[in-house]
Amino acid sequence: MLARRISAFMMMIALLGLAASCSRQGMEAQTKEIKIIGAGATFPYPLYKNWIQDYHKAHKDVGILYEAVGSGEGVRRFLGQEVDFGASDAAMSDEEMAKVDRGVKLIPATAGIIVLAYNVKGVSGVLNLPREVYVAIFNGDVKRWDDPGIKKANPGLHLPPQDIILVTRTDSSGTTYAFTNHLSAISKTWRDRGPGVGKVVRWPANSMSARGNEGVAGRIRITDGAIGYLEYGYAQRAGLAMAALENKAGNFVQPSPAQGQTTLTNTQDDIPQNRRMFFPDPPGESSYSIVTYSWILLYGNYPDQKKAGALKDFVKWGITDGQRLSESLGYCSLPTQVRDLGVKDIDAIR
Repeated sequence: MLARRISAFMMMIALLGLAASCSRQGMEAQTKEIKIIGAGATFPYPLYKNWIQDYHKAHKDVGILYEAVGSGEGVRRFLGQEVDFGASDAAMSDEEMAKVDRGVKLIPATAGIIVLAYNVKGVSGVLNLPREVYVAIFNGDVKRWDDPGIKKANPGLHLPPQDIILVTRTDSSGTTYAFTNHLSAISKTWRDRGPGVGKVVRWPANSMSARGNEGVAGRIRITDGAIGYLEYGYAQRAGLAMAALENKAGNFVQPSPAQGQTTLTNTQDDIPQNRRMFFPDPPGESSYSIVTYSWILLYGNYPDQKKAGALKDFVKWGITDGQRLSESLGYCSLPTQVRDLGVKDIDAIR
């Protein structure tokens, strides 16, 4: 009897030792994982989410967390060195970059189109919006859906005598920057007397605000009479109608990744050294009017060699192999020249 108790006691000690050993091994395995943290733009979030999932399948030792908090907050965290990488649809200004003693690399990671999505009951068919009309809508000068300027461009549509409700971004947003940069480029009125260009601007009184592209899509979907600006993929997934916009050549072009790709092709020859490429009013008969790159923000050097190697490999994979995911999610693939320069810039990071 005593022998059996001693044997049972010794077995329990052995099991506890094994459990402790397994626990230590689990903790050691966790500490071996390379953890990378990023934050920024909501515009490319669905693509980055898929990149992270696919990359992790082949690199189990690399854990990547990306928080879609908006371009402005992403830049703020990057400047404060609270993250390993940032993301912004407005890139970074020279003044912001000068504040980073470790240096900055702006890597064009994807591109997409900004659409004007709307929800007006009874309106079916393609809604054409001339340049001066959609500027006036977001300037607060055109306030009703049966405005003569809208009716003239859409003779076959029944446009109700209904107030227009703007849906805009409340957070600091690269999407807002790209949209207002376009409005400023095509309208002297917007430049001189409108809200101006910025990640945050003061919108007219007939507007409601939402956070992120997803928030804007949700507001439009539940608000009759609404119109707002957001990234194409978010509007598509929400099932929203999207207006055809008049481009620089005077043609009405419906938004699609293919049209965005055409616009990129028409504008890829002039790439600046800092990779900060904006084309707020692109040329071309079939170009879509509002196309923007979205950038990943990397430091010029990293103190942790393993983390630097993993981060460089992930971003390089994203701007090359990861581009195959772009079109299915509503984004535009990077032109070859832009990819090649991005790889070169990543390789230069220490």
